[in-house]
Amino acid sequence: MDGRLVAQQIKVKIKEQVSALKSSRVDPTLVTVLVGDNPASKAYIRNKHTACSDVGIKSRNIELKAGISQVELEDTIKELNSDASVTGILLQLPLPSGLNDSSATSLISKEKDVDGLNVCNLGLLFQRNAAIVPCTPRGVMVLLKYYRVQVAGRHAVVINRTRLVGRPLVQLLLNEDATVTVCHSKTRNLTGITKQADILITGIGRRSEFVVGADMIKSGATVIDIGTSSVGGTLMGDVDFEAALKAGALVTPVPGGVGPMTIALLLYNTLLTACLQKGVELKLNLNELASPALP
Repeated sequence: MDGRLVAQQIKVKIKEQVSALKSSRVDPTLVTVLVGDNPASKAYIRNKHTACSDVGIKSRNIELKAGISQVELEDTIKELNSDASVTGILLQLPLPSGLNDSSATSLISKEKDVDGLNVCNLGLLFQRNAAIVPCTPRGVMVLLKYYRVQVAGRHAVVINRTRLVGRPLVQLLLNEDATVTVCHSKTRNLTGITKQADILITGIGRRSEFVVGADMIKSGATVIDIGTSSVGGTLMGDVDFEAALKAGALVTPVPGGVGPMTIALLLYNTLLTACLQKGVELKLNLNELASPALP
């Protein structure tokens, strides 16, 4: 399952929309907030701003010292909320120790919340009425639809329960009528559960401690790998990719699977929030992307 291919299609359509909407005075502008000097977070931020530039979306980054207080961080977010020139706000996670990410992300205006983590946007997701959805979960759902993976009535197993990925993804799967099992560090008989999955989604990111091997994959299952780990300088996912292929699975590679989709859906959310604030319809339906001819 080629995430780069699908992401590129989305980016082309977003670039077209950004250009077309200029006459409607829709000027999407993303501001990212980076706290501290985590090298991985800095790399993610660079990738996001490069992607914005590629499609004509304005962006800038605010860097704050790791020792900043919660009050100072939240004051920065409040200033961005009140800045009419800013249409999208993203707080790069994780935050340094001592800062409350839940409090900070919930403070981001729901209209500018490109990560979909404001409590109002999460609540709308549970009501099946959310416009702004967290980027990685939405990217997973777009991939499943693009590759014609039937979700309704299928057993989906999600190995992740985070607020950013696992929990919203579970709700999106439920909204599409899947039967969903959530697994985590306290789950018993994990292999027995994953072996039942028609759709197996994993997002642990500790390859040295956890690998999804052939014994965990049902023959013919769809396997979505969200986990990322650096092993000897090489980026790897949770899944033994070759073993998954031998099991006859549709599987996302790492890199090149969910990662590019996350960036593409951030661009989509940034354009969407700008349109919502201007009361302009975004004429881009992610469900209408052309699917490849599959065997």
